[in-house]
Amino acid sequence: MKKIAVYCGAYSGQPGYDQAARQVGEWLVAHGYALVYGGGGVGLMKTLGQTVLAAGGTVYGVMPANLYERGAALPALPHLEIVADMAARKKRMLELADVCLALPGGAGTLEEISEAFSWARVGDNASPCAFYNVAHYYDLLAAFYDHMVAAGFLTAADRQKLLFTADLAALAPFIASYRPPQLRKY
Repeated sequence: MKKIAVYCGAYSGQPGYDQAARQVGEWLVAHGYALVYGGGGVGLMKTLGQTVLAAGGTVYGVMPANLYERGAALPALPHLEIVADMAARKKRMLELADVCLALPGGAGTLEEISEAFSWARVGDNASPCAFYNVAHYYDLLAAFYDHMVAAGFLTAADRQKLLFTADLAALAPFIASYRPPQLRKY
């Protein structure tokens, strides 16, 4: 079974983001994907994990020990791996995943998906990376990636390897046609 790492907020954010998390959870199960996520039982993470489980899907949680000890895990999660710290979590999630997807979230969400895309550019992550751009949440970030191209810090070809979409229907064709970025020669 293919697996998608979904990065999302430990808060629920504005109205509508919970619904987006439910849509992603339903999409994962309908398309035969298992969920890999931070294992959280709060915010959008909770909504996402519960949705996948309720729809009969498979969920793999990866959580740092300090968050687990503070009670952040989704109760009764059948596959929960406790790791040393956030760095170990990010690495393990990438090892498990075939695709990386970001829902709205905060600094941690941005860090995780940005690292996944950065690692793809240096050959350490073969998984496609995408942003579910709910209610234009990631518009400014998409524009900033375009600015990176204009400023000469990102190739146009690599920019095309990063999807920003408000339509989940665009995700499957993006995944199917994805080829990792060409590695830079020095």
